[in-house]
Amino acid sequence: MEKLEKFGGMTPLGRPGQPVELASIYVQLAASDASYATGQVYGSAGGSGQP
Repeated sequence: MEKLEKFGGMTPLGRPGQPVELASIYVQLAASDASYATGQVYGSAGGSGQP
């Protein structure tokens, strides 16, 4: 439980990402108009700039 309380606390936003905040990344990756994007890194690190 103590690890759960601290989870995400080291991000600049100070909290873990919520599913609704990450869903658009998955939608983009599954979209047919994203077929030209190959080998991309989509960062979702809460503002730290690192994926």
